[in-house]
Amino acid sequence: MEDSEQFWFDHEKLEVYREAIRFIAWISTLLESDVRLGDVKDQLDRASTSIPLNIAEGNGKYTPKDRCRFFDIAHGSALECAACLDILVAKAKTTPDQVQPGKQTLQQIVRMLVGLIKRNSDRDYGRDKD
Repeated sequence: MEDSEQFWFDHEKLEVYREAIRFIAWISTLLESDVRLGDVKDQLDRASTSIPLNIAEGNGKYTPKDRCRFFDIAHGSALECAACLDILVAKAKTTPDQVQPGKQTLQQIVRMLVGLIKRNSDRDYGRDKD
């Protein structure tokens, strides 16, 4: 998704959504490779797809509580993707160097999602504590 593209929906304007789409483009090359990834392949495909889908759905909700619920799910899916990459390395299906770009993108996604969750939540995250 290019930054110069026309946005049809509000979620497309979110940097976290665009990063999630970039992660899917990156992970697709790994998922479509000849390397046998086993059960992790399906889990990684589902979890990576879940990130932008839940960001889009959450961004379309009207109440902060509803928005936060979907951003929480996207956050969990991003962490799940990171764990799947760790499993692939542990099983010697790929190397740490090969997964590094994906882990860096996931780290950015998680940071942005945490920011969205905090902005849309009435939970106390230790703000304004003396």
